[in-house]
Amino acid sequence: MKQWGFLKAENSWTMFKVISEFVDGFERLNVIGPCVSIFGSARTKPDHPYYKAAVDIARLLTEEGWGVITGGGPGIMEAGNKGAYLYGGVSVGLNISLPFEQSHNEYIDNDKNLNHRYFFVRKVMFVKYAQAFVVLPGGFGTMDELFEVLTLVQTERISQVPIILLGKSYWSGLINWIKEVMMEREKNVNPDDLNLFHVVDEPEEVINIITEFYKEKGDIHPNLELE
Repeated sequence: MKQWGFLKAENSWTMFKVISEFVDGFERLNVIGPCVSIFGSARTKPDHPYYKAAVDIARLLTEEGWGVITGGGPGIMEAGNKGAYLYGGVSVGLNISLPFEQSHNEYIDNDKNLNHRYFFVRKVMFVKYAQAFVVLPGGFGTMDELFEVLTLVQTERISQVPIILLGKSYWSGLINWIKEVMMEREKNVNPDDLNLFHVVDEPEEVINIITEFYKEKGDIHPNLELE
């Protein structure tokens, strides 16, 4: 019974920690303006073409007035922050402590460098404060973030936003599996669900898709409403 009482107290403190993370995130990000979240591998090196592409995407976004949100770590995340920071854009880092990521990258604005304990709080911040999502090649974490956003749009928990995958050669196997197995054979998604995302190869294509989407839509606002 004593152990049960300890666990209940621990759960109560966990709840307060979660609430604290949400409050800190909302207060600091409510003022950042329109942003695009960039997802991708922490393991991508600076000399890799995808790293360079992420820098270019962030630079082009900055030139169009967008801020950039990343997971704050190395690899593609660093590249996204770098492209925003070096060209005078808003550069947000949503950090979380992981075994293979020693610390946040150096290209995050000091007042926009958030540290998270909980993955689910971090993902809320990614979604709530981004009006588009750019996904570069990555591992399990990148897939988790991609399918989280796709699910939220598919189930209409958030409004439709541009979701853009860069690197056709990387994503082609997954896209074919979604079409041939998930959709055609098992009927687990509808053909319309394949229209939720774009697959491109060039940074300029990313910017064009986002620009055209919001030119037609005509409004930009925080997306995820917590009920």
